[in-house]
Amino acid sequence: MTEPRRLRGHKATATCCIASRDRPGLVATAAEDGCICWFDMRCKDVLFVMDIGNYNAISSLCFKPGSEDKVYASFGNEVKCLDIHMASSSWKPLETYNYNKDEINQIACHSKSSFLAAADDGGDVKIIDVHQHCLYKTLRSGHSSICSAVQFLPWKPWEVITGGLDSKLVMWDFSKGRPQKIVDFGKSSARDGGQMGQCLNPAFVHALAVPEADMVDKLGKICVVARGDGVVDIINIESELAANKSKSSVKPKKGTKLMSESSDPQDHPHERKLHLDHSLGGHTSAVSCVAFSMFGEKGKFIISGGNDKSVKVWDWSKSSETGQSSSSQDILSSNFNLNRKVNWLCTTQTAAENLVVCDTSKVVKVYTIM
Repeated sequence: MTEPRRLRGHKATATCCIASRDRPGLVATAAEDGCICWFDMRCKDVLFVMDIGNYNAISSLCFKPGSEDKVYASFGNEVKCLDIHMASSSWKPLETYNYNKDEINQIACHSKSSFLAAADDGGDVKIIDVHQHCLYKTLRSGHSSICSAVQFLPWKPWEVITGGLDSKLVMWDFSKGRPQKIVDFGKSSARDGGQMGQCLNPAFVHALAVPEADMVDKLGKICVVARGDGVVDIINIESELAANKSKSSVKPKKGTKLMSESSDPQDHPHERKLHLDHSLGGHTSAVSCVAFSMFGEKGKFIISGGNDKSVKVWDWSKSSETGQSSSSQDILSSNFNLNRKVNWLCTTQTAAENLVVCDTSKVVKVYTIM
């Protein structure tokens, strides 16, 4: 593996990064120093730095859909919208939202509507209408612990998916403010007896990835889950919801109740579930982040980073329709061993320098896959 390119500009640990779709090679990174650094891969140095947090750590970034000149950033219990063209020493935000009571872990924007979701330490998710500049809905009682991840489903106008440190994945109808399905990875891990050769950390959900709107037709309506027990799960969302509806349509006998948690995968062999774990060359400790590849054939690879100081590149297209491949070398395409734990990563559309990694240092690394 060649030495990575190093992006310097932060004064504290880098926490997250995002890559532009409209302008390939443009990358924004955020850190515990309260700054957003903008890089153009064609240039050597940082383009400019937005100091917005007054040394309060920025926990998440996302572009405003349809207008990548504007970016949302979360720190503490606030979300700010900034215009990258309004260069100044103060970087006054265009909008500020203070609806969350606890610290925000991740924000996400709906690709086809005006909604922004903010998941916080209290387990709540605030759905904000950024056009009307108001709170639309609060999603609560889905998680009993920290809500660590949130993503809108681009193929559904009113659905969002969240993950938490209660080991649960919750599928919501946010127009109604209630869960449609709850998948409890903690129960499934206990039933499986843990992963052989893998750490015994709880199956916390640390991060989620869903295909972008123009990738859904080819990849399917799926969700990738980064788990605390080192597993990367790929779940068919529509199959999960369909299975839940079929359960609810069956009237339970007296003295029984229908379970909202995910059942054993063997009960639904038609569902496509992939379980990328240590036996396939996967992570040996918590997976902190996952992303789809944006370079080449979009979505061909799933990239995961973890606390085991490694980045895995999964060619999940080589898996079978009914389960994972018998050969670990088929699915695990590449492995990058790093010097530090991975906080976040993203991919760019460029042929080279297409993987951006934020580890526990202040220097962001850029690698080339393939």
